[in-house]
Amino acid sequence: MALFVIASCQLMVVLDITIVNIALPHIQSSLDFSTTSLSWVVNAYTLTFGGLLLLGGRAGDILGRRRVFVFGVLLFVLASLLGGFAQNSGQLLGARALQGVGGAIASPTSLALISTTFREGPERNRAFGVFAAVSAGGGAIGLLAGGMLVEWLNWRWVLFVNVPIGLLIVLATPRYIRESERHPGRFDIAGALTSTAGMVLLVYGFIRAAQEGWRDTLTLASFAGAVVVLAAFVLIERRSRQPITPLHMFADRNRAGTYGIMLCLAAAIFGMFFFLTLFVQNVLDFSPLAAGLAFLPVSAVIAVGAGLASRFLPVYGPKPFMVVGAILAAAGLAWLTLTDVHSTYAGSVLGPMLVFSLGMGMEFVSLTLMALSNVSTPETGAASGLLNATQQVGGSLGLSILVTMFGTASTNEADKQIPDFLRQATPSERLRFEQTGQVPKPWSDEILTAGVSAAFIMAAIFTVVAALIALVVIQVRPSDLERLKGGPGPGPM
Repeated sequence: MALFVIASCQLMVVLDITIVNIALPHIQSSLDFSTTSLSWVVNAYTLTFGGLLLLGGRAGDILGRRRVFVFGVLLFVLASLLGGFAQNSGQLLGARALQGVGGAIASPTSLALISTTFREGPERNRAFGVFAAVSAGGGAIGLLAGGMLVEWLNWRWVLFVNVPIGLLIVLATPRYIRESERHPGRFDIAGALTSTAGMVLLVYGFIRAAQEGWRDTLTLASFAGAVVVLAAFVLIERRSRQPITPLHMFADRNRAGTYGIMLCLAAAIFGMFFFLTLFVQNVLDFSPLAAGLAFLPVSAVIAVGAGLASRFLPVYGPKPFMVVGAILAAAGLAWLTLTDVHSTYAGSVLGPMLVFSLGMGMEFVSLTLMALSNVSTPETGAASGLLNATQQVGGSLGLSILVTMFGTASTNEADKQIPDFLRQATPSERLRFEQTGQVPKPWSDEILTAGVSAAFIMAAIFTVVAALIALVVIQVRPSDLERLKGGPGPGPM
C-alpha cells in the first residue's frame, strides 16, 4: 500500500505533463488564447516543475519527507482546482505554475520515500521498477485520459480529475507511510534561488528559440543569463556548508553518467509523445480519444521493460540494460523516421513505438537505481531531486531542439509544396492561403511529415549519445551486484 500511494502521486504529477496536450484546442477557444500564448499552458507547468525540483528534494531531507510529501500533494490539488475554474488565460497560467510548484515538492520526495520505506535489495528493486514504469508510462496514460475527458466531458476535467486522486493520497499517506528521520540543517536559500533561476532561464531560452528563432534578442539574453546564474550557483554550492546539491555526487562517474543519460532520454521520450500526437491527429485524422488509445500500448510495454530490468538487475547489473535500452530506443526512433503521408498506424507507428517503449522501460528502472546507489540517507532527497530535475529539464530543452529541427525541415518542405499547391488551387483556396499562410491537405500532410521525420532523426541521435555514455562511462563493481541482491555492499559515499 505504501508503494501504491507513492506511485499514485508520481503518476498524477507525470500524467499532468501530457494530459493537457490533447485539450489545448478546446482551452484556446474557451479562454481566448492566441496561438503563441497557448504554449504557455504547458510551459508554465514545466518551467516551475523543473526549476524547483532541487528545492523540493532538499525540503524533504530537512523537514521530514512524509510531511513535505503531503504538503506538495495538497498544493497540487489546490492548483488543479483553481485551474479547472479559471475564467481567463491569466488565471489558468497562474494555476499551472502553482501545479508545477506542488509537483516539484511532491515528486522528489516520493522517490526518496522509496529508499527509506523499502529495504535495499530485491524489495527495493521491485519498488523502483514500479516507480520507473509509472514515471515513463505516465505520459501515454495522460494522452489517453485527456482524450477521454475532453471527448466525454470538457477540458476542465483534465484538471479537476487531480482533486479526488490527490485527496485520497493525502488521506492514505499517514496510514501507510512512516515519517522519515529529520536531518538537522538549514535551507541553502542562495543555492535554491540561483539553481531555480538558472534552470528557468535555460529552459525559457530554448522554448523562446523554438518560437522566435536562435537570433532573437530575448533568446540570447536568456542563455547568457542562464550561464551567469548557473556559474554563480556552482560557486555558491562549493562554498556552502549545507549545499542544496552536494557537488561531490558528480564525482561518482556512475551517477554523473546516469544524469547525462537521463538528459538525453528525456529529450527523446518528450519528443516521441509530442510529434506522434501531431502525426496521428493531423495526418492519420485520429480523434482525441482515438489518439489517446493509440498510445496505450506504450505504457504496457514500458511496464514489461521495467519488470524485466528489475528482475534481472541483481544477476547482470544495470549497465547491460542501460546500453540495450538506449539502442532499442534509438532503433524505434530511427524506424519512425520512415513514416510518410501514406503510413498507417498498424504498419508504420505501432511497431517502432513498441520497440522504443521496451527500451525506455529498461532504462528508467536502471537509471533510478544507479542515481541513488551509494547515496547517504541525508542526501537521498537531493539525489532524487536532481534526477527528476534532469528528466524535466532534459525533456524541455530537448523538445525545444526537436521543434527547431521540425520547423527548419517543414519550412524547407513548404518551399517545395507551396508552388505545386498554387498551380492547382482554386481562387478561394488562394485567398485563404494569403489570409492564413496555411495550405490544405494533402500538401499540409507532406509538410508536417517532413518536419516530424527530421525531429525523429535528432531524437534518435540523442538516444545514441545515451548508449555511448552507458557503454563508456558506467562501471558496475562486484560490490554493486552484491548490494542489488540484498547484501551489505560498501557503505554510502
